[in-house]
Amino acid sequence: MTARHATPALLYEQVAAKLEALIEQGAFHPGQRIPSIREMSRQSGTSVNTVMGAYARLEAQRLIEARPQSGYYVCSRLPEPDGVAISKHETRRIVPRTVAVSDLPTHIIRTFADKSLVPLGQSGPDPRLLPVDKLTRMLAAATRRRSVESVCSEPSEGHLQLREAIARRSLAQGCCLGPDDIVITSGCMEAITLALQATCRAGDTVAIATPVFYNFLNSIQWLGLNVLELPSCPRNGVSLDVLAYAIRRHRIGACLLIPNFSNPLGSLMPDENKRALAELLARHEIPLIEDDVYGDLSFAQARSNTVKAYDRKGLVLLCSSFTKTLAPGYRVGWIAPGRFQEKVQQLKSLFSVTTASPTQFAVAEFLTNGGYDRHVRALRHAYAAQVALFRESIGRYFPAGTRVTRPAGGSVVWLELPDSVDTVTLWERALRKRIAIAPGVLFSTTNEFRNCLRLNTAYWSNDVEKALQVLGRLSKSMV
Repeated sequence: MTARHATPALLYEQVAAKLEALIEQGAFHPGQRIPSIREMSRQSGTSVNTVMGAYARLEAQRLIEARPQSGYYVCSRLPEPDGVAISKHETRRIVPRTVAVSDLPTHIIRTFADKSLVPLGQSGPDPRLLPVDKLTRMLAAATRRRSVESVCSEPSEGHLQLREAIARRSLAQGCCLGPDDIVITSGCMEAITLALQATCRAGDTVAIATPVFYNFLNSIQWLGLNVLELPSCPRNGVSLDVLAYAIRRHRIGACLLIPNFSNPLGSLMPDENKRALAELLARHEIPLIEDDVYGDLSFAQARSNTVKAYDRKGLVLLCSSFTKTLAPGYRVGWIAPGRFQEKVQQLKSLFSVTTASPTQFAVAEFLTNGGYDRHVRALRHAYAAQVALFRESIGRYFPAGTRVTRPAGGSVVWLELPDSVDTVTLWERALRKRIAIAPGVLFSTTNEFRNCLRLNTAYWSNDVEKALQVLGRLSKSMV
């Protein structure tokens, strides 16, 4: 009988295996840059396509990661949370609940505005990374050119030039929006609140992914709605199987999700899941309120599609703003409400009438002539590098057993600490050291994430690294 021989490894597999061995042996350390694709092609005597295949394989194994405009780096070996570790839900526990935000979360959130603290608690951008001078010049020029209009109200749907610029950008999101499909809002949270009001009545249930952005809970409570928390994982987002289960058992008024780089997990829903989500909700005529405020901050070359790209019934209300990428203080957001367009415009006219004119003019000018794409590429590059620095520091300073997400975009990471670490107590102790953090209790109506916290990676400096060292020491004292 002829002896069986193992199938020889393909050339790209051989290159990947050699690099993997070098990483395992410590020739390349976590956070260290490896040779570029062309450099490795020369060194290994193989084609560029072969090296690309090898690097893709190593990326899939999460041994290396690409950073925009920078190259490939060895990943930190810090373990990542998984869906079970983050969300210990059982299906029988997935039931609608009323929202009652206590005084503690409100007090914690207030500390995020204290500029004397190291800003690890909030989720806003570092102003040093924003085009402040250029925006200021554009704001001044726009108000000079439109001196009368700048002190008058725009139509409730917003400034036409701004809506045209947003509509042009919708192609990158996989959509085809027109200016008349868009309503300008005072930030993304106004867009979310308008969408909740347009789709739900008091007593209805809103399905969300947990852990959830705490401002969503505030809006849901204020509107007298119930919440149905669905488990999500740091890589792919909300579980569609559990959502389907929940739809069969509960009457859901709307879903509220952040498919692209969710806050606080940083998860990115795969395109096939986005399509499946749109189809599932369409079958049951359930609206989806899609928050895409982090959508432009992908660490990959291509921007991720929105769920709106797969919407065939006008059931997706796409919400976003420029608060995370351009100017938080300008409060310029927008909503594409689909079939709820008329209702949203009525609500906008009723409550806030319109959005401030001067800031709309400035953002419209920046989108048209200010090099927004170039600015966002630089921001993505900075955030990708800073997420890696945070992960490396967490691995160095925090207690054994700490897990941290590895987001593919955005500016937050989620930590799961050993069970003995109460992050509310950690928050109190960190505050005495002049450090702000966001403990896990902010991100759910339950007490489920008591050993978790979210950190803002938009800021990086020696002070930030020292703060991480202090947090790690405080955490270790609680183990």
